[in-house]
Amino acid sequence: MKLIRLAVAAGTVVAAVALATPPGAQAAAGDGTPTDPNIRFVGRWDTRDSAAYVPGWAGAYLTTGFTGTTVKLKQRNTIDLYYSIDGRPDVYLQNVRGTVNLTATPLSAGNHTLRVSYRVVAGSYHGDAVFQGLVLDSGARTLPAQPAKGMVEFVGDSITVGTTTSKNALTAYGWLVGEQLGLDHMQVAEGGACLVSTADGCVGLDRRFVKVSAADGAVDHDFTRYQADVVVINLGTNDAGHGVSTTQFQDSYVGLLRTIRSKYPKAAILALQTFRGRFVPQTQAAVQTVNNAGDRNVFFVATDGWVPSDGLSDSVHPNDAGHRAIAAKLAPIVAAHLAPPTSPTPTPSPSRSPSPTPSVSPSRTPTSTPSATPSATPSGPAGACAVHYTVTNQWPGGFQSEVQVTNTGGSTLNGWALGWRFSDGQQISQGWNGTFTQTGAAVTVTNPTWSPALAPGASATVGFTGTSTGANSTPASFTLNGAACALT
Repeated sequence: MKLIRLAVAAGTVVAAVALATPPGAQAAAGDGTPTDPNIRFVGRWDTRDSAAYVPGWAGAYLTTGFTGTTVKLKQRNTIDLYYSIDGRPDVYLQNVRGTVNLTATPLSAGNHTLRVSYRVVAGSYHGDAVFQGLVLDSGARTLPAQPAKGMVEFVGDSITVGTTTSKNALTAYGWLVGEQLGLDHMQVAEGGACLVSTADGCVGLDRRFVKVSAADGAVDHDFTRYQADVVVINLGTNDAGHGVSTTQFQDSYVGLLRTIRSKYPKAAILALQTFRGRFVPQTQAAVQTVNNAGDRNVFFVATDGWVPSDGLSDSVHPNDAGHRAIAAKLAPIVAAHLAPPTSPTPTPSPSRSPSPTPSVSPSRTPTSTPSATPSATPSGPAGACAVHYTVTNQWPGGFQSEVQVTNTGGSTLNGWALGWRFSDGQQISQGWNGTFTQTGAAVTVTNPTWSPALAPGASATVGFTGTSTGANSTPASFTLNGAACALT
């Protein structure tokens, strides 16, 4: 995997998302109506009718907290939808309408959370996606939804929608990246969409990006509702089939980048190489054009090898495994472009080396520095282990690595801690699939809370981005729960 930076940051990225109540609407905190400020409508929603909110594009969703033991959804007409209560797996309902009971089995009394997403097919909602409110127990009320750590938008076509995957938008790489990083997320995408608006009717994101939905005649989206921290573009797969020339494509890509910048002044914009390799030189040239014009917060991202050989459901669309593979590559890149949280301990910054050539990679200040206080030692026994360390991406001043650890012993480790020491002053910036701590050169990664056990023969893979000022040598040794591991 290679990330080519064609720019450096133009400004600090907004660290939080604020979703405002539409102008003129009367907020009634706790009552479950569409204007209830305790309900967060994530993504693009048409909120002109205060009694009926309508999601646009793919992947819009609503989330809130509530008290009581039951919750019902008020729908105007027939719709397919997914819902999750208290973070449990999404439940799929088909052809429901009216007052839809989401708790056939009442919950225990107390505080709960709810997320609802309407099912899309090729970017269009499957039925009448109109939210008219919630119905709660007598005396119950909604509670403020938990805020996210930021907002990422994904702009694209049917691949970004998640067409041919098991849950469409919910199993697409954009949704997976947002969920993994704890961000609000939105797929501004339509099946069959192009970058360029063509005479034969291809929906062009060069013009439709500013709209609340892809529908003809859609109103403009209200960009004051939230600001994206990162925008990921994946366009160009369909344009060749609609007679778009390379010159048209490049010019339109420049126009889209400038439009996005006008709406999100502080967002990092990541222009992905299409997975089929179409219009790659033109995408790079468009990024270079806006870089040269002074916008140094736009980046080209090479995606060679991101989709595995078994990751396609046809010749174009990734399947569930393909989207998971894409998300695994993309998530750390998005994370590296988020603003770091405020910290009393300054984090080291990668060296800046602005250059118009496509050989430089990200220069973002790293995200939060790992805690200097190691976690408690897991209770599992020390055991035989094997470790495979890989640098998956590297750029001036920074790198991305994965570490796979395998329990080669005969006992399950009920809690594990992987340790190593860097020899060249490397500092970890962002980690995933484990809890990272670093004290000087010493690094410890403990198991994620959702997967504490490591059975005999099982492996766990952790990943991270880091900074380096020169050499970036592989650690010479690793330990698992204090026992030395073999290197593979």
